Amino acid sequence: MAFQSRAQTDANLGIIPAPVSVQKSNGSFHLSKTVVLINNEAENAKSADLLNAFIVTKGGFALREAKTIDKGQKAIVLTSVGADKLPAEGYTIKITPNEIKVTGKGAGLFYGVQSLMQLMPEKAQDKIIVPAVEINDYPRFKYRGLHLDVGRHFFPVAFVKKYIDLMAQYKLNTFHWHLTEDQGWRIEIKKYPKLISVGSSRNGTIVGNYPGTGGTDNEVYKGYYTQDEVKSIVAYATSKYINVIPEIEMPGHASAAIAAYPELSCFPDRDTFIGDKTPWSGSRKGKQVQQTWGVFDDVFVPTENTFNFLQDVLDEVMALFPSKYIHIGGDESPKEYWKQSPFCQQFIKDNNLKDEHGLQSYFIQRIEKYINSKGRSIIGWDEILEGGLAPNATVMSWRGEAGGIEAAKQNHDVIMTPGSAGMYFDHKQSDSPDEPLTIGGFAPYTKTYAYDPVPKELSADQQKYIIGVQGNVWTEYMETPAKVEYMILPKLFSLSEIAWSQVARKDIKNFTEERVPLHLARLDKTATNYWVPTPIGQDQKVINGENITVELKIPIPGAKIYYTLDGYRPSENATEYTSPIKVIVPQGQKKTLKTIVVAPSGKRSVVKETTLNNGSPDVKAK
Repeated sequence: MAFQSRAQTDANLGIIPAPVSVQKSNGSFHLSKTVVLINNEAENAKSADLLNAFIVTKGGFALREAKTIDKGQKAIVLTSVGADKLPAEGYTIKITPNEIKVTGKGAGLFYGVQSLMQLMPEKAQDKIIVPAVEINDYPRFKYRGLHLDVGRHFFPVAFVKKYIDLMAQYKLNTFHWHLTEDQGWRIEIKKYPKLISVGSSRNGTIVGNYPGTGGTDNEVYKGYYTQDEVKSIVAYATSKYINVIPEIEMPGHASAAIAAYPELSCFPDRDTFIGDKTPWSGSRKGKQVQQTWGVFDDVFVPTENTFNFLQDVLDEVMALFPSKYIHIGGDESPKEYWKQSPFCQQFIKDNNLKDEHGLQSYFIQRIEKYINSKGRSIIGWDEILEGGLAPNATVMSWRGEAGGIEAAKQNHDVIMTPGSAGMYFDHKQSDSPDEPLTIGGFAPYTKTYAYDPVPKELSADQQKYIIGVQGNVWTEYMETPAKVEYMILPKLFSLSEIAWSQVARKDIKNFTEERVPLHLARLDKTATNYWVPTPIGQDQKVINGENITVELKIPIPGAKIYYTLDGYRPSENATEYTSPIKVIVPQGQKKTLKTIVVAPSGKRSVVKETTLNNGSPDVKAK
């Protein structure tokens, strides 16, 4: 309860992402089963149902819905009246002792309800006591995205919907669905059935870190979404005010499509190569869906047949996805096969292109013209800048910020998603050897939180082209939904705040010590996995001195910290932290403090180590 009461005194009332303004008042609203729920607008019915279902879960009672308020009756009122004066997706909440009023339109009202649910404490004596407050809120960026790669590993429809639920709870509004890859084609295209019968299945998966030993597990791995399943997911996301952007990779990352239709390759009769230059071993010949990770030379050949194929695919994709944007990839497309191909070299000459980079630009611009002719726009990774940017393209800057800066200077919309700034959620969350297998990198949730998507190098006019920010979830090393959850939580909280909240409202101490613990405690009571933070206050790798005191805080309400000083790994059998640890370290020696956090659910943190040093010669100066 200590954490819950702190939420009531917290400047943000426990809400993630932090609202634009929170003005506390005197008194509180007592929510009980005698309160009525007022909603007089049909378009707000889903938000009203969402709130009532939450109150049932939280309080054990449902509110009676009514059209009017009787004299003296306490009520929660959901309304769009006056919302036209609010910024896009904005909302207000006004709580007095007699009324909770949430004002917003569409997504704005939905987000207001999300905030209201977050600030509600646990039930006490058959009531939920909600503090009196006025909240005014709206997003910093119009594009707030989270990506999911289903090409490397496939995830069931139920998990994709759960993923969308998590996004919606934290006011993210764009789901970037990465549907095609070298290792699997995951969307049904009726005109080209072999994309599923061949392209959605691989005959093995690399074991361990890429590039591995060259071997795989030799187990068939497959999966795809039918068009009906896609429609179901898009409709579900729409009900949560989330736009789904499909990604169909081109001209690279195309091995699965080429395995299904070899004529899409520059060299249809050439065996598939794995890694960079290694041919398949044994008697296997022909084109294969890739079994290992990495970048591959076999890319789409720019023939009329290929463009017709891609246009047919895109026609079916655009019929399924109402999104303004269609993502066409454009990243990591090697030029080696184009250099070797007589057709490509003649094509470059015939079309007065400078080189293979010019050919990539031609490829992207031709696809863009087709997508534009259908009333849609393209997004591509920052490699689409190479050879000249397509006229109306939006750029996702992932290789640092340079591509985004250049695109903004050319007056193109930009979505910032640099791996170097903590936007790649497949990077490990700590430097502990306990972390599971990942692609590498280091991106704790605090690094994600520290990122500002608007580069200082841009002028005020150029900054307007930074329309948003996105976290990317590449799944080479995420085989299960539980692993995805572990890798994205609590980073998703950080993404939410940098995408929605004003820079002046960011507060790392408030975020890590007040709000993240509350939200993780709620997750801990559900069937959702997450990364358990190490103890708050154990930030230093080395503490120098003779008489050392280490003061720690639990990162999740109800969790326990266990520690050792004897060099052994801590568990529940170790000493439980109940008060500051006081250690005397003899001159010239060191001791190692090792901690572990165990959440109420039993989930555990990685082991965190701190060296307590008093002049030991084998401790490097810090």
